[in-house]
Amino acid sequence: MTSSMNFFARTAFAVAATVASGLAGAQQSELNLYSARHYQTDEALYDNFTKATGIKINRVDADDAGILARLRSEGAASPADVILLVDAARLVRADAEGLFQPVKSKLLEQRIPASLRDKDDGDGSDWFGFSTRARVIVINKANVKREDADTYEELADPKNKGKVCTRSGSHPYNLSLFGSIYEHLGAEKTEAWLKGVVANMARDPKGGDTDQIKAVASGECGIALSNSYYVARLMRSTNPADRETMEKVSVIFPNQQSWGTHVNIAGGAVAKNAKNREAAVKFLEYLASDAAQGYFANGNNEYPAVSTVKVANPALDTLGPFKSELVPVALVGANSMRVQQLLDKAGYK
Repeated sequence: MTSSMNFFARTAFAVAATVASGLAGAQQSELNLYSARHYQTDEALYDNFTKATGIKINRVDADDAGILARLRSEGAASPADVILLVDAARLVRADAEGLFQPVKSKLLEQRIPASLRDKDDGDGSDWFGFSTRARVIVINKANVKREDADTYEELADPKNKGKVCTRSGSHPYNLSLFGSIYEHLGAEKTEAWLKGVVANMARDPKGGDTDQIKAVASGECGIALSNSYYVARLMRSTNPADRETMEKVSVIFPNQQSWGTHVNIAGGAVAKNAKNREAAVKFLEYLASDAAQGYFANGNNEYPAVSTVKVANPALDTLGPFKSELVPVALVGANSMRVQQLLDKAGYK
């Protein structure tokens, strides 16, 4: 009787273990992705991952703020496995709120430069940058000389009064740039610089980066800031109006004689409550592969984070090489939160 009971107990345990194993396998064959990347070219990126691994991607798309709000509201019940955001400041803020978990991966450590990922405190990095974009200056060829706008500092120079256009100062792309300026100049000089930029504005901040480029081309502004991939997108456009816009402007990589041009990142992390951690890490490692890095560069006109990847993008080739700053993006992201307090003082809308 005892022997029979032991047999049935062992059998029941074996069946339960088999079922659990099967469920775990099924679970790991899916990946829940919360993405702030909403570029059509990323579809091929995700499809190729599924083809290579058999792991199905369930995707939720929203902007950075929407994704972080959703993670906060869902808490421990969140189904998210991987988070993709498009700004260093947002990555740093989300990490500070405890929304990510560390990843220890030799592949990611080898492929992603230390300056483009979170600091490793021994248990791995909480997030990784997978592509970069330069914060360039765009000028009207007819109205502004290159030498009058080839540094970020000159955006605040009185010689450019009434010429500057930007999007909102509190937009993450600008906050990250201002976080870089803060690192180079310090709090007091950064505040003075912000006030100088405001004093030089041709109009109140509005619109996105493409709007700034078009405003420069139309003559509404003489100088504007833009992420490089917006410039490259217009350069590659088949729309005659876009081509006409780019014929009227010049693109400058600022501060080539000093600290270099500011670069921001699009990056990813494993969610704090990820149920499919193994698949999540595999996906991040895939994003560091040559194939995925090529999609970032050739599909969305971004620069690959992996320096050995060759870019086959005519627009980026035309823009040419440039010297980028060496300030770690994690530090820039942390500074950007401090800069937010300076915007009100400077009257930067």
